[in-house]
Amino acid sequence: MLPLGILALQGDFREHGYTLDAIGVESRQVRTLSDLESVAGLIIPGGESTVIAKLARAYDLLEPIREKIANGFPAFGTCAGLILLADEILDGIEGQESFGGLDVSVRRNAFGNQLDSFEAELDFVGIPGEPVKAAFIRAPIVEWVGSDVEVLSALPDGRIVAVQNDHVLGLSFHPEVTGETRIHQHFVSMVKRSN
Repeated sequence: MLPLGILALQGDFREHGYTLDAIGVESRQVRTLSDLESVAGLIIPGGESTVIAKLARAYDLLEPIREKIANGFPAFGTCAGLILLADEILDGIEGQESFGGLDVSVRRNAFGNQLDSFEAELDFVGIPGEPVKAAFIRAPIVEWVGSDVEVLSALPDGRIVAVQNDHVLGLSFHPEVTGETRIHQHFVSMVKRSN
């Protein structure tokens, strides 16, 4: 398998690299079109969704990523990455762009500001054993899910925090900052199935 790409324009892309290292998967930071063409799937990290989108356009990556995902390229987004994979951003700034790929509607900063960050242990479809350790940092929430999208995890109050369609995985939270590796392993399995 080709290495997995991590979009490395802004945000916590290094932490995703450390997580992939921990499970023995080669990764490559993606900043150029040639980087994008040399990877088997793409992780879009947490950070500032508007900044990542603007930088992706400035680096001529927005349309190529959008097109690859639309054609079945595996993608995995955490926090801001989920926002960037959503087909609809309910409270985006004017002109905010996304890569799309997930038929969901998301709301940014649904839990408040940085001071409202929290951790939770969640049941996660397809991941047996102990609950998933999740860190929510200025996290979005999924408010609507299309018929082709599976809900993988929700908070006890029912708010949706993890979704997947065939080849795109999106999380409201950060498994890469809690030492949780099983979701990255799940994404590796998705990539292997699609190649």
